[in-house]
Amino acid sequence: MCIVGGTGALGFGLALRLARAGTPVVIGSRDAGRAEEAASRARELVPEGTITGRHNADAVDGVELVVLSVPFRSQSENLTNLREVLHEGQLLIDATVPLAAAVGGRATRTLGVWQGSAAQQAQEMAPPGVRVVSALHTVSAAHLADLEQPLDEDVLICGDRREDKARVAELVQVIPGLRAVDCGKLEMARITEQLTPLIIAINVRYKARAGIHVTGLADHLW
Repeated sequence: MCIVGGTGALGFGLALRLARAGTPVVIGSRDAGRAEEAASRARELVPEGTITGRHNADAVDGVELVVLSVPFRSQSENLTNLREVLHEGQLLIDATVPLAAAVGGRATRTLGVWQGSAAQQAQEMAPPGVRVVSALHTVSAAHLADLEQPLDEDVLICGDRREDKARVAELVQVIPGLRAVDCGKLEMARITEQLTPLIIAINVRYKARAGIHVTGLADHLW
């Protein structure tokens, strides 16, 4: 699988956790040198993992799952640049949050997105046959990158096909301590994306790294 934006905080932490769990990871960047530099750092931290770094266009080639982990201001540019290389049958896991910080505002506020959410914008921009699943908006990047930190939280997933959500859940749940929760259609991403600034505000107030855990669910969700 590939992480576009894997040089950023969330993408890099996710790469570490997945690689440690035995999933081969390709870190993608607009700069191939930065991608390989990040991959080299990741291999030092997870020597048993399989981690490579490539230019985004090469990184997404031939993989089933592509995580888009970039700031909102870069989402459109990245999807435009990748339009010719993303192909039918791929799953695009969109972790983008339309934070107001993208235009100089506060990280505890969000921007309005005409399509309803960043994930729906991604679906509109993706080539035909590329299906988008929204996920990973409430997981702490710092916790992911700290391999000594145990995880115990839920990842909220939205998408229009249960099969796609189940595949993303399978990926998420190879990371010990993470549980995937189906939150419904892709249109529900307009709500789950709003949880990111809420979590940021809580963490600032309490000087914590809080996450989300949904109570009262069955033991086996998938």
